[in-house]
Amino acid sequence: MTKPLALAVAQYNLVVGDVSANAERILEALSEARSEGARLLLTPELALSGYPPEDLLLRPDFHRACEQEIARIAAATSDVVLVLGHPHMQNGRCYNAASVIRNGRVEATYHKHLLPNYSVFDEMRYFSRGEQPCVFELDGVRIGVTICEDLWEPAPVRAAYEAGAQVLLGLNASPFHLGKRALRLETLRARVAESGLPVLYCNCVGGQDELVFDGASFALDADGGLAWRAPSFSECLQVLRVDDGRWQSGLPLAPEPADEEEVYAALVTGVRDYVGKNGFPGAIIGLSGGIDSALTLAVAVDALGADKVRAVMLPSPYTAQMSLDDSREMVRRLGVRYDEIAIEPAMEVYHRMLAEQFRGLAEDATEENLQSRIRGNILMALSNKTGAIVLTTGNKSEMATGYATLYGDMAGGFAVLKDLYKCFVYRLSNWRNTQGEVIPRNIIVRPPSAELKPDQVDQDSLPPYEVLDAIVEAYMERDESPRELIARGFAEADVRRVVGLLKRNEYKRRQAPVGIRITRRGFGRDWRYPITSRYRDEY
Repeated sequence: MTKPLALAVAQYNLVVGDVSANAERILEALSEARSEGARLLLTPELALSGYPPEDLLLRPDFHRACEQEIARIAAATSDVVLVLGHPHMQNGRCYNAASVIRNGRVEATYHKHLLPNYSVFDEMRYFSRGEQPCVFELDGVRIGVTICEDLWEPAPVRAAYEAGAQVLLGLNASPFHLGKRALRLETLRARVAESGLPVLYCNCVGGQDELVFDGASFALDADGGLAWRAPSFSECLQVLRVDDGRWQSGLPLAPEPADEEEVYAALVTGVRDYVGKNGFPGAIIGLSGGIDSALTLAVAVDALGADKVRAVMLPSPYTAQMSLDDSREMVRRLGVRYDEIAIEPAMEVYHRMLAEQFRGLAEDATEENLQSRIRGNILMALSNKTGAIVLTTGNKSEMATGYATLYGDMAGGFAVLKDLYKCFVYRLSNWRNTQGEVIPRNIIVRPPSAELKPDQVDQDSLPPYEVLDAIVEAYMERDESPRELIARGFAEADVRRVVGLLKRNEYKRRQAPVGIRITRRGFGRDWRYPITSRYRDEY
């Protein structure tokens, strides 16, 4: 290489389907890259359409809109090469593509080779596979293009190297889960070791339904050294210079956040973008005095601002005074609107209405669930009247075991803690308080309770959360069998109970609102079990 080549990376938050607005963001990035002396701008995967566009890709008008915007963008590329991620229709087939746009025209288009069809990915439903490498020259440097999954296996990188690439670009829409940053770095270092090529990895950022993208773009030297890392969960445009297999020294290395900090940022990003991108004016949360609703409220305020969050306490005769006191103290600290609406009058009406139908039958969970459904009705009425979305407060431990009431505390539009185990809820609440104490200590230390009958605690109906969470994580995320769990030391009674609850409550989860994916397998896009099934595990 004769002189360092300046390349810009746009780690941007783009909106699925908002093709025109996405094009404007890309044009703005082009202008900024040009002003900073960059010769090339790299965007994330499918930047023009947003990721994942899902069945929008089946609509011809959607593709026409993308083609129109590509033509508009191309006109602005006279002195900066743009590597743009977009869907591409060719000969009746749809491709996940990256086009090299220079001097007002599309010079070359790369089609993604490897189409992931596991976990949250469903690309084989929409895209055809590409087969050819794409290598182009800029200022004497030969640059290879890859897209996301193409960096996770050796063949596409080898093809770029054999075609003469000296630098490798990767367009990515890599969703977040705990441990993903380290996995990406380990994988890309393997590709660098195989090819000897420096890599520039550009990832998108932001929330899209249940997926959250963390950004954390990075650059690796030809020896695998980490030369640059972008911050997680925030936009940035960075110019880097590469020369003879190495990126310039002195580039920023964003610190690696702890798990709690990273997960909290993912939740805040997911709430902010779900509420904002869907045009809701704000959020409503039903407070209970418990830790789940407290953490949900803290996340909502950090995501949206106190002026866009409303907390509603719906006490029953079984609500403890400390629950009221703690909720009042928390909303005082956060400065949100707070209302108390007692549900005892509605409970009495329901009891009178159903007295004849329930005559001779003992009270059970039916009466408890009525309380939850009364609360759900009130929260949804407030949502309908104001337009604000109800954020549900159930966690992954509850979703797994059905310890949540259908049409009650599951009623709402977005499930903030849906993929967060109860034990991690405690960890995250303690971490949030280190950033400024907003959750009263009493909420964190008291035994969790649904408060639907006198002296009730969760452990009346469930194993200790430490045990429950470990069983669910092993069975649901790692596909361990009950026999393996028992062999590892879990009590057979606990394993039978938890696995049985998990299976029986699939019908509930199918009706639950979408929620933010945090773990490597959440109850959403990457959990597809039949509701009706007679399969039984061996013990």
